[in-house]
Amino acid sequence: MNQNTNSENCFNSAVQQISMIRDRDISCKELLDLHIDNLKKYNPKVNAIVTQTLDLARISAEKSDQRICSGENIGILEGLPVAIKDLHMTEGILTTEGSRIYKNRIPKKDSLIVSRIKNSGAVIVGKSNTPEFGAGSQTFNDVFGPTLNPYDLSKSCGGSSGGSAVALACGMSSIATGSDLGGSLRNPAAWCNVVGFRPTLGVVPSFTDLPWNTLSTDGPMGRTVEDIVLQLKAISGKDEYVANSYYENIKFDLEKFLQKKPDKLKIAWGGNLGDRPIDNEILSITKDSLRNFSEMGFEVYEDYPDLSDSDEVFNAFRAYKFAFDHKDHIKKYPDLVKDTIKWNTENGIQLRAVNLGKMEQFRNDIWKKMISFFQKYDLFALPVTSVPPFSIDVEYPTKIDGVELQTYLDWMWPCYVISVTGMPSISIPCGFNNDNLPVGLQLIASPFKDFDLLSSAYIFQENTKFHKITPPICV
Repeated sequence: MNQNTNSENCFNSAVQQISMIRDRDISCKELLDLHIDNLKKYNPKVNAIVTQTLDLARISAEKSDQRICSGENIGILEGLPVAIKDLHMTEGILTTEGSRIYKNRIPKKDSLIVSRIKNSGAVIVGKSNTPEFGAGSQTFNDVFGPTLNPYDLSKSCGGSSGGSAVALACGMSSIATGSDLGGSLRNPAAWCNVVGFRPTLGVVPSFTDLPWNTLSTDGPMGRTVEDIVLQLKAISGKDEYVANSYYENIKFDLEKFLQKKPDKLKIAWGGNLGDRPIDNEILSITKDSLRNFSEMGFEVYEDYPDLSDSDEVFNAFRAYKFAFDHKDHIKKYPDLVKDTIKWNTENGIQLRAVNLGKMEQFRNDIWKKMISFFQKYDLFALPVTSVPPFSIDVEYPTKIDGVELQTYLDWMWPCYVISVTGMPSISIPCGFNNDNLPVGLQLIASPFKDFDLLSSAYIFQENTKFHKITPPICV
């Protein structure tokens, strides 16, 4: 047997795995088999991949090997096992969105991100779990049950891209897809010690019934920053039929990216934005992690823009989207929709046009404040979450450090205050708390500075190496 066919290769970066495939050190089928072994070993414990497509994956891997052996042009992601979030449509493969309404749905068409992933040669191992319709940052639903945190099986893995994050953490996939409205790429990445990247709106386009909606975006997840860059090369770029999409795809030269010397940038640390509720240990760990930037010559300051209107803006546009997406679901299947979705939807139904107009003004004011802020600083740093992973039996926190929360969304403020700006942000591993649970640092950049953001995140990653700490169940 090839000496490279051991399970440790599943925890290498996707970039390393691609290099091994192209150097003929491992075949696509061998790499897939290693990931399937991990899936069989760990998935029963964590419930990350809820629909498995292993027979189709084997066929795809064999076709990739044939293309490589025949000297054909191969895709950017050729042979890499990928987990597809169960919100993303997959032709011929069960796609439930975590809802009992769609527990038997087999789509006839792929989501755009899925078609680009497939056209780049990746091998789909299955669909990753998500909350019902992606609502909330706790991955559970009545179709498949909860997904557990591999660093503590009694804790939440976050959400809504929780299944993708856990699949990566446990070496069940090389890369994974996700999406982010209020933190769904970033929150589970932070809690599972992987990387989640929310790109500038329009960089990764998607087909949607609300094409001008500018709150949600698809995006990549990986074990490392360079894996995010690799996946972006496949999934970014203009689609003529998507109104809100950016014309150029991310044509990063991966080799140059990995060799890039750090720019001495100015970073603003925002902490808890003055008075927002947050776990003290999370705040301390994320703040202390910035010393790594200081030691590399970056200038770190304590400063933040006024984002006080972001809560109202986020809640309004989220409610508007939920009303459009779920009004008919609730009308036809009232017993099959969870209460938090009903609450969001009802808030949206009650919105008036003049209210949305006011929120547009508020959002524009936030945009201008952020643009002015980035004239002083290159990067903005925040925690990713306000709390550590909580019990799997808890739907959402109701209190932080003695402060009562009003809604199921309030605890997600570190992410959603950035969502309303549409600016790029990333969650990268930055340490562990006293319970040995992962903590994520969020870095934010100005619009279309995705490359600079990723470059800085990579420098941080290589200086800290927290991403190399695998879950205890995988040791």
